[in-house]
Amino acid sequence: RPAYTAPGGHSPGGDVRDGGPVFPLHDLNPTVRRPLATLLFIAANLVVWVVLQPHGTVEEEIRFLYEYAVISCEVVRNAPLTVTEVLSGQCIPDARGPEAFPGKQVALSVLASMFFHGGLFHLAGNMWFLWIFGNNVEDRLGPLAYIGLYLATGVAGTAAFVLIRPDEVTPLVGASGAVAGVLGAYLVMYPRHSVVSLVGWWILPIPAGIFLAVWFLAQFVVIDVGVAWEAHVGGFLAGMLLAVVLRSIIPARPGVTDRPRASSRRRLGGRR
Repeated sequence: RPAYTAPGGHSPGGDVRDGGPVFPLHDLNPTVRRPLATLLFIAANLVVWVVLQPHGTVEEEIRFLYEYAVISCEVVRNAPLTVTEVLSGQCIPDARGPEAFPGKQVALSVLASMFFHGGLFHLAGNMWFLWIFGNNVEDRLGPLAYIGLYLATGVAGTAAFVLIRPDEVTPLVGASGAVAGVLGAYLVMYPRHSVVSLVGWWILPIPAGIFLAVWFLAQFVVIDVGVAWEAHVGGFLAGMLLAVVLRSIIPARPGVTDRPRASSRRRLGGRR
């Protein structure tokens, strides 16, 4: 089965790395401008899921991902898997024989995989996290730098996965290498703002610095073969690094501040 990347959950139950018993509802961090790039990314992921990804038989879905999604073994040697490798489930050094999908563009699959998802909950979780944290990162950086950060951290997440699992022959799908990059950038930019979260049966404001630090550390706690924690970690660290650099060269717009406003601290809500 595909290796999923999902900061917000790829299954109804989720796991510790997907937020576990703590789930973000919204942050207390009003924006100055409309998050058009964030909405564009959300719309693109939805369109790909509804229009391009097949939803027929399991065989059709898996075939589509093998044909278009990124696979570590293919990236390492810059060539599609052979039929033998697909059937055996093994990355074979100096593999011979016909390629399973000879027309596959391996480099393009790295970008394409950011918009594929392994299920409806996988898609919904990623888009929820992107909406909560992405609008403020876009507000601080502007749409062009934000788009660059999103795509760059998505590639960084894939690179981390390939580096750690170079012989993997299952497709890697999901936006959360990029979404994790947005989380890392948010941690750098807004550590003192609160994230209103569902904690068990309680709704509580949690400082973003604590929420995101716990989320990051949780990537190493539960080992689930279906979750690509390597992409989460790589994207998150790349997002932090890029945020430090971009914040130093891009001046903040009037009204955008990394300090929580008094009005936001007094209420469990915020203009979004």
